[in-house]
Amino acid sequence: MQTLFDQKVHQEILTRIDQLTENSTPNWGKMDVAQMVKHCQMPLLVASGKMELEEKVGFLKRMVFKFYKPIMYNDKPWPENITTPKDFKITDRQVFETERDQLKLTINEFQGKALNMHWPKHPYFGSFSTDQWGRMQYKHLDHHLRQFGV
Repeated sequence: MQTLFDQKVHQEILTRIDQLTENSTPNWGKMDVAQMVKHCQMPLLVASGKMELEEKVGFLKRMVFKFYKPIMYNDKPWPENITTPKDFKITDRQVFETERDQLKLTINEFQGKALNMHWPKHPYFGSFSTDQWGRMQYKHLDHHLRQFGV
């Protein structure tokens, strides 16, 4: 599985983001392209400790999420139309260029943490290793870039 910490993969993701336009349309889902690039920033911010999720997850839900945890970073692409957590839903209008540029900046900051050994715990899934964070962030970005055909 590819990881956002691989320089070649990192550059490929940035190139794919540059192929998006404000007129790009989704192959599935409800978000427009500007909402999607805003949405894609959020898991990166959670991983970097710059965003906390409001939704609190109880013990039972955490146990269920631990069962699904490997799906977050394994070799299989995420399926179309998977459920978006409430804290990551973007429904208001966004400015495409602003959010695209911010996403690229956020990706670059995340990629610069390749040697980080002290990651915050994910609020749903618990601890991830550096490799798992890199795979999971790649997988999420790839999912949404495929959603918009790039």
